[in-house]
Amino acid sequence: MSALEMEPTPTAAGAEGWPPRAEGADAAQGALSGPLYAALDLGTNNCRLLIAASGSRGFRVVDAFSRIVRLGEGMEASNRLSDAGMDRAIEALRVCAGKIERRQPLRLRAIATEACRRARNGAEFIQRVRRETGLGLDVISTAEEARLAVAGCAPLIDLRRDQLLIFDIGGGSTELVWANLSGAPPERRRDFLMGRAPEIRLGPEASSWVSLPVGVATLAERFAFIRNERARFAEMVGHVDRLLKPFAASIGAVGRREAIRRMQILGASGTITTLAGVHMGLPRYNREEVDGALLEVEALERVVSRLLDLSPGARSEIPCIGEERAHQVISGAAIFTAIVRRWPTPRMRVADRGLREGLLYGLINRDRPRLAAPAPEAALGAASGGAGQSAA
Repeated sequence: MSALEMEPTPTAAGAEGWPPRAEGADAAQGALSGPLYAALDLGTNNCRLLIAASGSRGFRVVDAFSRIVRLGEGMEASNRLSDAGMDRAIEALRVCAGKIERRQPLRLRAIATEACRRARNGAEFIQRVRRETGLGLDVISTAEEARLAVAGCAPLIDLRRDQLLIFDIGGGSTELVWANLSGAPPERRRDFLMGRAPEIRLGPEASSWVSLPVGVATLAERFAFIRNERARFAEMVGHVDRLLKPFAASIGAVGRREAIRRMQILGASGTITTLAGVHMGLPRYNREEVDGALLEVEALERVVSRLLDLSPGARSEIPCIGEERAHQVISGAAIFTAIVRRWPTPRMRVADRGLREGLLYGLINRDRPRLAAPAPEAALGAASGGAGQSAA
């Protein structure tokens, strides 16, 4: 399994040591006199937009939008985007286009992920989006999706730990990235993961990544025929575990129990932030409480067990879940469960950040030539030259 190549996407990294200084949406230091930047992510399940002003370090969000659109609904059976799913996505994208038009960002990048990658009519939909909204969506590869997730989450890593596993559960796919950072100076590790430390060269054996063809939407559809909740959950966990097995084998020594206990795991997705919010008993979701939280894995597993005993209607009444997430939180929890059973660390860090933040870091720093990495090749695993792997 190939290494992950980190493209140069220089950012303003956080302070050295731990805990990390808040960065990105939380801490654009200095006067916000810089231009605006916009990042739009159209996924299988969600449409999300961030518009941010750059500061001397990081950025501050000035406008945002997020809506569950279920673009990939029904695609597991048809391999096509449905008319209803496309209509919902177009409606949300029109809202985004209006915000972008009002804010006039200096730079914009709009991406689409798994649903548009897989759907037979994905290219037609991209053309329709341009005609009806004026937005040009870039359908990114699984490799770039993994890189963006790592860059977006890098400010939250613990600089003291050598082994790192980041996973991002999406609507149609799940990306996992493992890295052995022992060859990088602790104070440079965040920069390294963001692609702005070209002087650090780690071999291909120091990193690996995989894109699993399952997310909260596609997994739920695949096993919808099983009526019993716990039986369906067990089947979903087993299915994801079988997909994880080759990736787990590829990273070898990290499978030893003591190495796993020393490894840091960071989970980025609506599933993980939802489970965290439920565990914390929040009366409503609060990003400031959740993002960066270090939680006991067993506590999150207890939340999953509790949710399995509830009907979708009862789950929908829990703050931080609601009606739209009541069904798919279980399929997301199955992916989470399979991952933490493979890598049973006592604690994991929760990230309410990912692709959009990774996009913003890259956009902002294109206008900071003094920070740009001069080396054209990637730092992480560049020796392999591989594009990584999607697990079918």
